[in-house]
Amino acid sequence: MARRTMTVNDAAEYLGVCTDTIYTMVKQKQIPHFRLRRRILFSQETIDAWIREQETNQIEAM
Repeated sequence: MARRTMTVNDAAEYLGVCTDTIYTMVKQKQIPHFRLRRRILFSQETIDAWIREQETNQIEAM
């Protein structure tokens, strides 16, 4: 069974940003995430949907 969640490091690599950026986005509630005890996790499906939403918002803002 394939893993469907990502850690902060995984999400940073997936999005092509540094981990500090991910932590800042989590703190400011700019990226969908959930916590499992003290760990911050991301659903790949949710991140993909969030990316599509960001792209749509950028196109509409032009």
